[in-house]
Amino acid sequence: MNTLGRSGVEVTALSFGAAGIGNLYREVSDEQADAALGAAWSVGIRYFDTAPHYGLGLSERRVGAFLRERPRDTYVISTKVGRRLEPADGHGDDLAHGFAVPATHRRVWDFSADGVRRGLEDSLERLGLDRVDVVYLHDPDDHAEQAFREGYPALERLRSEGVVGAIGAGMNQSAMLTRFVRDTDVDVVLCAGRYTLLEQGALADLLPAAEEHGTSVVVGGAFNSGLLADPKPGATYNYASAPQELVARALRLKDIAERHGTTLRAAALAFPGAHPAVASVLVGARSADEARDGAEQFAALVPADFWRELVAEGLLPKDAPVPPVPRVPPVPPVPASGEERS
Repeated sequence: MNTLGRSGVEVTALSFGAAGIGNLYREVSDEQADAALGAAWSVGIRYFDTAPHYGLGLSERRVGAFLRERPRDTYVISTKVGRRLEPADGHGDDLAHGFAVPATHRRVWDFSADGVRRGLEDSLERLGLDRVDVVYLHDPDDHAEQAFREGYPALERLRSEGVVGAIGAGMNQSAMLTRFVRDTDVDVVLCAGRYTLLEQGALADLLPAAEEHGTSVVVGGAFNSGLLADPKPGATYNYASAPQELVARALRLKDIAERHGTTLRAAALAFPGAHPAVASVLVGARSADEARDGAEQFAALVPADFWRELVAEGLLPKDAPVPPVPRVPPVPPVPASGEERS
């Protein structure tokens, strides 16, 4: 278990990203979502990340339904604020935002102090929980002034009141996250897609700042939204079709991994967790098989020669930390009396 900054909130090194079970790109049944969460739990994952944005609340409802059956002190859950959900006419779907769900609600950007509190209250209602452990400001890219002036202080007050244990920001960029680390007292930031085998931009700004300030980093998008999981023409990168040159680069990485007797998925999950500032790596799963595969790949040994070849070929910077040993998978605690293993 790793502690998020100075918060005392402890998370498993591998965590569950719940965008997929919010019907990202395609439908997932309630039964499939529950099986994915159950498999993640069975391999020892105890940190679950969700957001209102994921399927217009569907992800939160599914995660909450699963976790309500577990003792509250045996897991950590994070959600996000900044996009409030308001009822809509319900016509059509939400695929324009990437989610295969009916358009029952519309998203309203709101990083005001009132919006943060209202957003968190709505999330707790969807989750069916009385508290969450971590709250992130979600994608404040175009709302920086309000996020820093109103949203962040509101989170700081919630933390001081004991409503949440840890606070931070989650984004698909490293520059503004670095500003949060340097200019505020966040415990953790969630950096999606910017510290992967394909991209190491966060190594230049965010990760050194996090180390300096004692702030934790959770890495999301280790597969760059799908490209590093299964590189091929038409694969998804940054939530859109991957450019041809990136597909070629990913295929080259896959070839090198296989020559060294490992998989690209194992290398993609192992790489970000090797940095000392990284507390957890999120992996998304839509099914039980995907959840189990993520844990197996995360725990697999990636040979040292693989990393050396990437550096020699200019595919990784020389100063990027790489894992010297296989990652130890999380070990489930002994269930409390009456709790079933699942």
